[in-house]
Amino acid sequence: MPASSRLTRAIVLGLASAPAAAFGGTLDYTLYAGLEHSNNIALSSDQPLSENVLTPGATFQYLQTGSTFQANVLGTFEYRKYLNNHFSSQAQTELAGQGNWTIAPDRLDLSIEDYAGVQPVDQLASNSPGNQQQTNVLVVGPTLRMRFGEAARGQVELRYINSYASKTDDFDSSRGLAAFRVYRDLSPLEQVSANVEFQRIDFSNQPSDANYDRKEAFVRYTSTLARFDADVLVGGTRLSFDSGRDLSAPLARLRIGWQPTPRNAFTLSGVYQYADAAQDVITAPGVYGVGTTSDGVQPIDPFAGTGGLGRGNGTGIGVGSAVIGSQVYKERRLDATWNWRSERLTLTVAPGFSKLRYIGDRTFDQTDHGLSVGLGYRLQPTLTLTGFATLDRLTYDRIDRKDTTVRLGLDLGQQWNRHWSWHATVARERRNSDAVGQDYRETRFFIGVVYRR
Repeated sequence: MPASSRLTRAIVLGLASAPAAAFGGTLDYTLYAGLEHSNNIALSSDQPLSENVLTPGATFQYLQTGSTFQANVLGTFEYRKYLNNHFSSQAQTELAGQGNWTIAPDRLDLSIEDYAGVQPVDQLASNSPGNQQQTNVLVVGPTLRMRFGEAARGQVELRYINSYASKTDDFDSSRGLAAFRVYRDLSPLEQVSANVEFQRIDFSNQPSDANYDRKEAFVRYTSTLARFDADVLVGGTRLSFDSGRDLSAPLARLRIGWQPTPRNAFTLSGVYQYADAAQDVITAPGVYGVGTTSDGVQPIDPFAGTGGLGRGNGTGIGVGSAVIGSQVYKERRLDATWNWRSERLTLTVAPGFSKLRYIGDRTFDQTDHGLSVGLGYRLQPTLTLTGFATLDRLTYDRIDRKDTTVRLGLDLGQQWNRHWSWHATVARERRNSDAVGQDYRETRFFIGVVYRR
């Protein structure tokens, strides 16, 4: 089934499960259209192709906080028309959505989640339009809730999880999840929980010995203070493969946010865990470029921040960097962000580090160091110039390969009025690689208009 059909099915299922009263939430959307020119659309080292791309699209965010139905859905839909016909036209989707229908208050809920995005087919090849695919992960199931006194409560979760990729069959899987959780409120803004999870993973197009059970136990602490928030999880994971292999490792995830002054904000996030591509999508939906913050929905702007061309493919949808497949890996990741703003100046600095070690085929064992910087200056009350730079150094340890990618660019944007704005962006990207044929140089120009509801 095509990825678009799977996504449509997930959305229809979620809407069908909600009562008519559910549609009293807040819907915000943007419509955009742009024209992009690339002097090397295929990111080739020796045969550059010049291409013009028409990119109409739309973004939306829907928030519902009713007593019967709660939802938080963010998405981007984009159509890419290659005017010189070097590639076939593409329709792409990003989505991070969660919905919850309260069937019996404080007793029984039905939950549905869906995460869609664009990822590479072959991570070892350049990120050209021919090396992109749609992925989707659907999570659905009931939650049984119970009370243990005034401050403690528990819940039992049952979930069916389906993962699908439009081109990589190894990613397709069906999963069953059962979880038991006990929560205790330490204060109105602090909570601690004890969690036990069991998950069964069956891959649709892999030998049966690739299937496995995943067992986890962990404690989690969350805090949402006015200028400080924390989400810290510590525990352990055990994997039991049908081939007879068993693996165990500590489990840790954290996110810390601190706003010492109205102008300064810091975030720190990290993980140490066993994961696979689908598991990462579920536990970290923001990998696809859409997601939520700890205090609600994050506004979507197809040209926000460092400009459209700084986000991956040039417009509203960024292409991820995950190795889409069935392999399990040990993941170590640490990311930090510093945001500073004044009346006219904004600055963002975001370093990152990750290390993946696969437990089967070690080809994709990798260590990644990255840094992105964005600097915006308000030239006039409605006119802003933004410069952005990214540096990524990716080392494949087993195949003796190192890729260093640098992207530099400028974005000029103006807000005409409450609804209309425009952007013009230029970006230069350069990759140096030890692999034959993977060096490339590319310059992109983009101009577009946005209508915001």
